[in-house]
Amino acid sequence: MKLLTFDKQGVYQLGVQTEQGIIDIAASIEKNANLNNLPDLTSLITCNKEETAKLQHFIETIVAQESAVFVEEEQITWGPCVTKPHKIICVGLNYRKHADETNAPYPEVPILFNKFDNTLTGHNSEIAIPNVTKELDYEVELGIVIGKKTKIVTEQDALDHVFGYCTVNDLSARDLQMRTHQWLLGKTCDKFSPIGPYLVTADEITDPNNLALKTYVNGEVRQNSNTADMIFNCAEIISYISQHMTLEPGDIILTGTPEGVVFGYPQEQQVYIQPGDEVTVEIEKLGSLTNYFVAEE
Repeated sequence: MKLLTFDKQGVYQLGVQTEQGIIDIAASIEKNANLNNLPDLTSLITCNKEETAKLQHFIETIVAQESAVFVEEEQITWGPCVTKPHKIICVGLNYRKHADETNAPYPEVPILFNKFDNTLTGHNSEIAIPNVTKELDYEVELGIVIGKKTKIVTEQDALDHVFGYCTVNDLSARDLQMRTHQWLLGKTCDKFSPIGPYLVTADEITDPNNLALKTYVNGEVRQNSNTADMIFNCAEIISYISQHMTLEPGDIILTGTPEGVVFGYPQEQQVYIQPGDEVTVEIEKLGSLTNYFVAEE
């Protein structure tokens, strides 16, 4: 399934993208009172496969009965496809060609840092470029959303702990990021983690380690790669993190970005994101995520 959230009177509501359009789950439950007791997105992620199957059955039933409530995609305000992660864990320098373009050695273990939920925003949202940076960079990344409590999991079993996958733009203020040895400041400004538009359940992704991913800035392709270029694959990342901390349902792991970021260009060719720019990141089977950049007031 392709799950999403949208703002409805200040509250994020669960939606599901179908061939017929986006179904408003809460409104559809209200209309079909005999088919209720379905979870919201936060609860759904913590549920087992039987609960996910129950939602799928509900959707199939109301579509067949023509009793689904649809919302117009052009009229909704998209939310982040995961709204309440306990943790956002990121992996740095995880693509071979990205390490090459920044003249960095390949890491021997995953380089981890974190972001916070203030960085979350959704598809089509405006993002204010903070006045404190002159070097805002894009980074298309595969997001992994954990589906059950995970501690000391093997690589062989790691993907069984995934609820779904999503497209993420790990925005990075390079001048802030490189101000100290800690990257946190350059990664955690407001709305620096657009995520979505969809959270695609894991059953729809046969191999997360073989997905095409791209970035467009004002329609120009800037990044064009494949998750096959990752130094540490999805299972390795999940297993490694779980040796050190417990992953909870809804936690998001950002798996790194490929080559083509502004920071990897020769200095005389570096043109960072400016007010008025439109940036789209997309991943095969997961969808395209677009954001519009404005000056901070």
